[in-house]
Amino acid sequence: MVRIVLVALCLTLSIGAGPALADEPVDTVQSVIRAQIKAFLEDDADTAYSFASPAIRTKFPDKIIFFDMVKRSYQHLYRPGNFAFGRSKVVGEEVFQEVLISGSDGKDWTAVYDLVHQPDGSYKINGVMMLQTASGPQL
Repeated sequence: MVRIVLVALCLTLSIGAGPALADEPVDTVQSVIRAQIKAFLEDDADTAYSFASPAIRTKFPDKIIFFDMVKRSYQHLYRPGNFAFGRSKVVGEEVFQEVLISGSDGKDWTAVYDLVHQPDGSYKINGVMMLQTASGPQL
């Protein structure tokens, strides 16, 4: 519950770097997220697992266990209908990124990604919170 409040605050408050400083890490994390979703769509467990942070790798020490968890618990990320990037927020060494998903089941979802900066300069996915969202008006 505290994590949900923290993510919500991070996305709405003006904390951390300003927009000019945030562009580079935001572009980088969006590339990471895009590449992991592509790996899910191609059933490429090796590549999908390569984007997991050390903390996630501790919880799921094997790529097959990780991939099975994603299929069961994050089916809308595993097989999104369409997706687009929403708001982002840089807070210290972390970037929070919204991903707006039109699920293959016709429902709309928001995935809030938490990516952490690594010593080698890369960003790794440290967690994802899925929220079902109300769909917009019919076009």
